[in-house]
Amino acid sequence: MTRGGRGFPERANAPTPEGQLMKIGIIGAGNIGGNLTRRLTALGHQVSVANSRGPETLSALAEETGATPVTVEEAADGAQVVVVTIPLKNVPALPKGLFDKAADGLAVIDTGNYYPKERDGRIDAIEDGLAESRWTEQHIGHPVIKVFNGTYAQDLLDRPRPQGAPDRVAVPIAGDDEAAKRLVRELVDELGFDTVDAGGIDDSWRQQPATPVYGLRGNKDEVTAALAAAPRERPAAHSA
Repeated sequence: MTRGGRGFPERANAPTPEGQLMKIGIIGAGNIGGNLTRRLTALGHQVSVANSRGPETLSALAEETGATPVTVEEAADGAQVVVVTIPLKNVPALPKGLFDKAADGLAVIDTGNYYPKERDGRIDAIEDGLAESRWTEQHIGHPVIKVFNGTYAQDLLDRPRPQGAPDRVAVPIAGDDEAAKRLVRELVDELGFDTVDAGGIDDSWRQQPATPVYGLRGNKDEVTAALAAAPRERPAAHSA
C-alpha cells in the first residue's frame, strides 16, 4: 500500500497553487476527514490530523498515511489550509484562538451539515434561516469555504478523475473570501474534482442537506442546474 492508502500514488513534488506542497490541518477523523487525510498525504502535502479523543487514537491512520496526529489545539499551527469536518453540535466546543498560529492567508474548509433530528439537536439561528456555514463562521471566528459537505466519503477515494475526463464529478463551493476560495478550488481540482462556484456563504443554503445538489454525482452543468433549482424553505425532514 502506498503512503496515501487505497493504491493512490505518492507524488513527492505535487503542485499546489503556489507551486509547492502545503501544510494542511484536518480537524475530525471520521469518514470525510479520514479520506481527505488519505488523499492529501498521497498528493504529498504535509497533513496534521486531530480528533476529539486525542492523537493517541489516530495511530492507525497515521501509520497508514504518514499524517501527523496532533491535538485539536495544534491542528492549525502553521497551516495554509484547515479542514473542519466535525458534527455541527461540536463546533462551539472548538478551542478559542484555534487559528492564531496558522499561516497568513489561511483558508478554512467547512464540510459540515446540520442534522437536527439525527445528531445535532435544534439550533435556533439555523432554524430561523441562517446558513449553516455562516453559523459555523460565527463560532470559529474565521471565514470558511463550504465544500464537500454533500460528497460521499467513499467518492473521495473512488471518483477522482483527471481534468477533462467525461465522468469527472463537480462539487459546489461557496465562500466570501475570493482568495481563499481560489486556493480551495485549486486544491479540489488537485484532488480530482471540478468545482462550481455557488456564491457567498449566505448563498450556501443551496448546497445544504435535502437540496437537489446534495449528494449529486454530476458534472458542472448538472451541479449548476441543481443549485439553481434549490428551494429556499428548509424541508421539514431536516428541521428540528
